[in-house]
Amino acid sequence: MKKIVTILGARPQFIKGAVLSRIISEKNEFEEIIIHTGQHFDKNMSNIFFEEMHIPKPKYNLDINGLSHGAMTGRMIESIEKILLDEKPEIVVVFGDTNSTLAGALAAKKIGIKVAHIEAGLRSFNMSMPEEVNRILTDRISNLLSCPTQKAIDNLREEGFVNFDIEIYKHGDIMKDAMEFYKKKSKDYSNVLEKLSIKGSKFVLATIHRQENTESATVLSEIFEALGTINKKQPVVLPLHPRTAGRLKEYKIETDVVVIEPQGYYDMIQLLENCTMVITDSGGLQKEAFFNKKQCIVVREETEWVELVEKGYAKIVGANKKNILNTFKEFLNSNVKYDEGLYGKNVGEQIYLSIKKIINK
Repeated sequence: MKKIVTILGARPQFIKGAVLSRIISEKNEFEEIIIHTGQHFDKNMSNIFFEEMHIPKPKYNLDINGLSHGAMTGRMIESIEKILLDEKPEIVVVFGDTNSTLAGALAAKKIGIKVAHIEAGLRSFNMSMPEEVNRILTDRISNLLSCPTQKAIDNLREEGFVNFDIEIYKHGDIMKDAMEFYKKKSKDYSNVLEKLSIKGSKFVLATIHRQENTESATVLSEIFEALGTINKKQPVVLPLHPRTAGRLKEYKIETDVVVIEPQGYYDMIQLLENCTMVITDSGGLQKEAFFNKKQCIVVREETEWVELVEKGYAKIVGANKKNILNTFKEFLNSNVKYDEGLYGKNVGEQIYLSIKKIINK
């Protein structure tokens, strides 16, 4: 049986991978081999997703984390290459824009194995972001680019990708499939609202983890001052990323918000479904907010999901206390209609068929 190797390493990739793994298993036309790079090593950011979402157990766990970008990516390439030489898959599937994404794509391409990049074509146009570098390089060396939006297609066209021997598709966003499938189960598997004693209460869901927000004491203080002010009006529930936890301690920043451990997917769905709005610097959570019909305050200077901003579902505020607070007030009093078809339908099935086509090409 022909093989598909899937590279996973971070929370959003576990979620996206779960959708495709389920389809590969149901079709039973290819053997899937999962490599977990270990980029997210906290149990609540990694293992719990495999347990809850019934993702097939990784055949390989590289346990590579806590290193600089160069060291992490380099070690991943070396380790993944060895596995690919042994397994000899027809294609390697990578998701998103992490170091795991780029490492998997480079390792495969260097030894002549086809690459499929899921969530291709996104651009922040901020080259200081490691994720931007990862996604651009991965797009350029892939054989199949699965784009979530028309804007992603347009970005690739403007960069000249129509001149390359690459298959480009607008499939939609695979995270929508995940949300639709697992949302039905979340109430049975999650008791997070009861544990936090917030069932039936109004609260704001927040996550902060990006390098540009956590590597400066001034920037991180500004964000947490805003969250603290909002917390006096509505409780702010903050699943705390390990990087942010370390920086808060290092910078001696104290907060009164409701700090909790990183949550599993079912718990996050329940938090999203019941919050009043979302404040985040995460790309994935911006869309998950939309899927749950919640407006999102984006604590960044740009977003890859420009359609969310254009349609009023999200607003970019930067790490600016005044902007965060003003947008919080604005969103409390706003009422928007959500475009159900914005990110496609049956996305995982479409991606699977395109991968099958590339394998058999």
